[in-house]
Amino acid sequence: SCSRSMDLLSSSTVRLDRENICTIGRLQSLWEIHSLYLQQNQIEKIENLGCFPNLRFLSLAGNRIRRVENLQPLRHLCVLDLSHNRIQMLDPDELPRSLRLLDLTGNECTHQHGYRELVVGALPHLLQLDAQPICGSMGEDEEDGGSSSSEDEDDELLSEPSGPFTAGKDFFADLHRELAGRSQRRRRECLEEHQTRLEELKELRERRGLLLPPAPR
Repeated sequence: SCSRSMDLLSSSTVRLDRENICTIGRLQSLWEIHSLYLQQNQIEKIENLGCFPNLRFLSLAGNRIRRVENLQPLRHLCVLDLSHNRIQMLDPDELPRSLRLLDLTGNECTHQHGYRELVVGALPHLLQLDAQPICGSMGEDEEDGGSSSSEDEDDELLSEPSGPFTAGKDFFADLHRELAGRSQRRRRECLEEHQTRLEELKELRERRGLLLPPAPR
């Protein structure tokens, strides 16, 4: 049972991989836990994870899970690894909308008709699915004629996990910095675009004012 985790806590991480765990047991709420490693066990059902309300990283790779369920309480979850389970059909509504990275490789559901489109449509913040970047979530700068070396490094960070996640203690800090950097760039780009549109609108109004006849008195 997951109750053994009380003996394996660090400041923010629970590691219970390869422990022959069959079920996720109930625990008291553990607000401080951000990362939970349960890969390579015998778990058949996703359950009782509401005791980790601030969870950001969850690995359930290499288990016997057949359904994606009971993840909605994890409103801050950024990284979810469900690779190499037994998930045949996927309901995208069961995935937390906060996800940035999702891995479902090795599951039958990845052959579902329109699988990738369904997942991307359900997860507005997703950056990477099954180790492949999401078109449109990165690479906007390349469309403008190139990208800086720092942005290339960001892309390399995201494409690095080629199999089940085995992130070290610095992974979440790196991911947080990467996401924060992208968020700042997006806000700056939106502000610049908004300012450009306002200037174009102002210029258009001035031109129309020159062309239109004076209003009758």
